[in-house]
Amino acid sequence: MVDSLGVAVIGFGWMGRVHTQAYARVPHHYPELGLRPTLVAVAEEVPGRAEEAAAQFGFASTTRDWRDIAGDPRVRAVSITAPNFLHREIGVAMAAAGKHIWIEKPVGLGTADARAVADAVAGAGVRGAVGFNYRNAPAVETARALIASGEIGRVTHARVRLFSDYAAHPEGALTWRYEKERGGSGVLGDLASHGADLARFLLGPVESLTADTAVFIPERARPTGATAGHARATGGELGPVENEDYVNCLLRFASGARGVLEACRVSVGEQNNYGFEVHGTEGAVLWDFRRMNELGVSRGPGYQDQPVSTVYVGPGAGEYGAFQPGAANGMGYDDLKVIEAHRFLRSIAEGRPCGATLQDAVRSAAVLEAMVRSAESGGWVSVPDA
Repeated sequence: MVDSLGVAVIGFGWMGRVHTQAYARVPHHYPELGLRPTLVAVAEEVPGRAEEAAAQFGFASTTRDWRDIAGDPRVRAVSITAPNFLHREIGVAMAAAGKHIWIEKPVGLGTADARAVADAVAGAGVRGAVGFNYRNAPAVETARALIASGEIGRVTHARVRLFSDYAAHPEGALTWRYEKERGGSGVLGDLASHGADLARFLLGPVESLTADTAVFIPERARPTGATAGHARATGGELGPVENEDYVNCLLRFASGARGVLEACRVSVGEQNNYGFEVHGTEGAVLWDFRRMNELGVSRGPGYQDQPVSTVYVGPGAGEYGAFQPGAANGMGYDDLKVIEAHRFLRSIAEGRPCGATLQDAVRSAAVLEAMVRSAESGGWVSVPDA
């Protein structure tokens, strides 16, 4: 027997739409799951946007005030895809109301916010999930297993990169993303948070780091109306960009391995160039998000001049089998969010963590805050055990 689970989405920009589509697809890919999400309510403060969402996706009700969701007995689980500065208030309120929460990274404006939401979830006895979707790629999970098994020997060094051009145009609107009060950090929270999670997911805890940040587009025009995504604005009043466009960071892992994490939101010519290279004493493993279903693997006794083979992941890798019947059939970004939705729902059904948790968000935030401290001091700083 399949139980219905009433879900709500708070914030219906692009990511709210992605969460909604993921809920709708879960029964198709995971028919054995004992919970079936039902779209109960959507909250969005921009006039008309919630109504559009209801008309397109079938939400039973709409509201412009997210607080209405907390008091709705039909809602048992909530996706929080609102701007960063609202994460803590909404997350704590939903947990206190007994709602399970699936919240987008970086979970607030810093470690204190992420920890507050994590503590609220633990105290209320509900389940919590966070949107670190890249770790869900079957090729990434395969890479993690290869590393853990010792197939490439002892890891010596790694590089994690996240380059994008979504903020590269100088006419990009000065939205909340560029303000410290509402967005917190810039590319740190937006992209490097994924990098910090991937680094730990693959290689374990980071002990210390040194970082450098920069703002390359110091002013942008304020938008004259509601915006979604990364809209442009011309003719508006110019205002300062308050958070970083770029970060470069050297990492020292508890294992003794060394690493580089680099992220930029204004990289002209780069569209979602996300990936990693992990090198060991006997081989290497390489992944590029733009070729999401491929993994470069070098292993064997050759050492010098040892070749790299391309492995096309298939049904035996991670959650690949829920989407495609054979290797080299493509999966995409939205599929990763379906995996994430399934793991969130499974954690509710089984009453145990499944997938990325709020504690993972706290750990990522601790790395990001260490980067901020290092950039300010110009030296190496330790990363506290979160």
